[in-house]
Amino acid sequence: MSDPVDVPEVLSLLDAAAAADGVRPLSEDARLRLQHGSPGGHDVVVRAPDGAVAGYARLDDGTAELAVHPDHRRQGVGRRLLDRLLELSGDRPLSIWAHGDLPGSAALLATRGFTRARVLLQMRMPLDGVDPDPRPALPDGVHVAAFRPGQDEDAWLRVNARAFAWHPEQGRMTRDDLELREAEPWFDPAGFLLAWRGDPDAGGTLLGFHWTKVHPAGEAADEPVGEVYVLGVDPDAQGMSLGRALTDLGLAHLRDRGLGQVLLYVEEDNAAAVRLYESRGFRRFAVDVQWRSEPG
Repeated sequence: MSDPVDVPEVLSLLDAAAAADGVRPLSEDARLRLQHGSPGGHDVVVRAPDGAVAGYARLDDGTAELAVHPDHRRQGVGRRLLDRLLELSGDRPLSIWAHGDLPGSAALLATRGFTRARVLLQMRMPLDGVDPDPRPALPDGVHVAAFRPGQDEDAWLRVNARAFAWHPEQGRMTRDDLELREAEPWFDPAGFLLAWRGDPDAGGTLLGFHWTKVHPAGEAADEPVGEVYVLGVDPDAQGMSLGRALTDLGLAHLRDRGLGQVLLYVEEDNAAAVRLYESRGFRRFAVDVQWRSEPG
């Protein structure tokens, strides 16, 4: 059972941790589930003697994230959170994301038998060298249009699931997950580009997409920063150069917004993707590590 949660109080803790560490302690998905009270999962709260929230953790389907308020570190709060997460997991494997790969997180998890299982790279590049008006050659009958809220959700969910069938988070996105993001202040359908073959209202087929995002000033840098939020191509449309075309169009959109840089996330062991992004000018900026514990 989840602990009682005062959402504004926990959000204040998360903001304080982010300000102290230079990295957000929770993923976007975990923060959205906290804010909107999504069903399922467990919230874990550790309070200081004066009643203030000293630590918070969220456990969903065997994967957890945790944060300790800067004013309450080195007081055993992280250990208490971890003990509770292990108790909730029982005899099942437990994975924990350490955003930013901070020394304190690594020390806590390594001493409890966790090992590094996944590494997620954040890469960044400046946008000043991006072609502001790309005119990619698209296959016959294919055009790119902006996402239409209330109309294109089902088509996008289908292609996203197929494009990311291998991915433990992205490939499992539901309509509720999509609609939570559509309701966020940052959502901009003009920056959510869809590649269609034929008329989407007359049996057309969605082949791929590039969903961009803009982080407000103070979130990823002092100034606003763009993001290659999700870029996917249906497996049946591979080999048509749609990924490159959609990338160029999305980057041009972000440059047109007046942004100076763009970020993206990629699995470190996806060597082909890392090489591709490096060839386009992206450079490694930060690291998130998923640690894993196997019972017994």
